[in-house]
Amino acid sequence: MILEDVLELKVVDTIALIHEAQLLTYLRLSGMKVGLIINLNVSVLKEGIKGLVF
Repeated sequence: MILEDVLELKVVDTIALIHEAQLLTYLRLSGMKVGLIINLNVSVLKEGIKGLVF
């Protein structure tokens, strides 16, 4: 299995711009195109998912 995405798990009140910048850095350094930030500190999981494309 070849991984083509970066997954960043967080437990924070809200996803901040610094979290997005961190994920974009991971994408740039790894050469991968798609990344997900998943915040596990939400009542409904779909509210805590943010996708980014580099």
